[in-house]
Amino acid sequence: MATTPDNIIDGKAFAARVRADVAASVATLKADHGITPGLAVVIVGEDPASQVYVRNKVKQTAEVGMYSIHHELPADTAQEALVAKVRELNADPAIHGILVQLPLPAHIDEAAVIETIAPEKDVDGFHVVNTGLLATGGRGMVPCTPLGCIMMLKDRLGDLSGKKAIVVGRSNIVGKPMAQLLLDANCTVTIAHSRTRDLAGEVRAADIVVAAVGRPEMVKGDWIKDGATVIDVGINRIDAPERGEGKTRLVGDVEFETAAKHAAAITPVPGGVGPMTIACLLKNTVTAACRQNNIDPDSV
Repeated sequence: MATTPDNIIDGKAFAARVRADVAASVATLKADHGITPGLAVVIVGEDPASQVYVRNKVKQTAEVGMYSIHHELPADTAQEALVAKVRELNADPAIHGILVQLPLPAHIDEAAVIETIAPEKDVDGFHVVNTGLLATGGRGMVPCTPLGCIMMLKDRLGDLSGKKAIVVGRSNIVGKPMAQLLLDANCTVTIAHSRTRDLAGEVRAADIVVAAVGRPEMVKGDWIKDGATVIDVGINRIDAPERGEGKTRLVGDVEFETAAKHAAAITPVPGGVGPMTIACLLKNTVTAACRQNNIDPDSV
């Protein structure tokens, strides 16, 4: 199969549609219920990538009509002070979603901070209560990146029942929740990782490949069977001497050019999964606001 616009999943366009839906839901909540969904983002330190990400989150939150605040704390902030800030936000009725930007400085226990967030306000879906609800088929907050991936898969493929899916990567943030969402969609799911024997063979058997391992182009293009759908979560910066001395470029976890010749559908990097993550954060904030006010999210 040749690479054509038809087999490229445009994450930017999809995310724009999600944001438009969120904006409409926010307008309905304001008009019919007098509720403005509120999102608080907390960042500790000055990691450049995190700073850019937080600015985008704050900007897009405002664009869809939500109430948005963000707290920038110095890198030497004590864990106790960060936990106190989270508890303050837990108690604020104007805040429906709380996101603590990761990674945190080495002296702070990330798990302890995440577990301080009220589960109903945990719009990242990382709290143990929410991961437990996802694993047992309950109604919790779903991590944003896997949520975006499953939305794109269902949009492209419709019913996923019976399809063979492989998730390459077993992180708590993407791999494990992604596998659970695929199970919930009635796929037959394999989770692969660094110790998987014959990874190429496992990938070749899959109708759906989700790569979330954080290694540039680890999944080779000729591993993708004809007609498969590929979701590439990886964002890796590599040297690009062909562009000039010191230049770099972004690549995914999948060898895109070759994979795209086989895949019926594939996400590019950049412009695939990335834009959906923030869009789903906004979607989760609306869901959280609805649930905290006993409103069916599907009604707005």
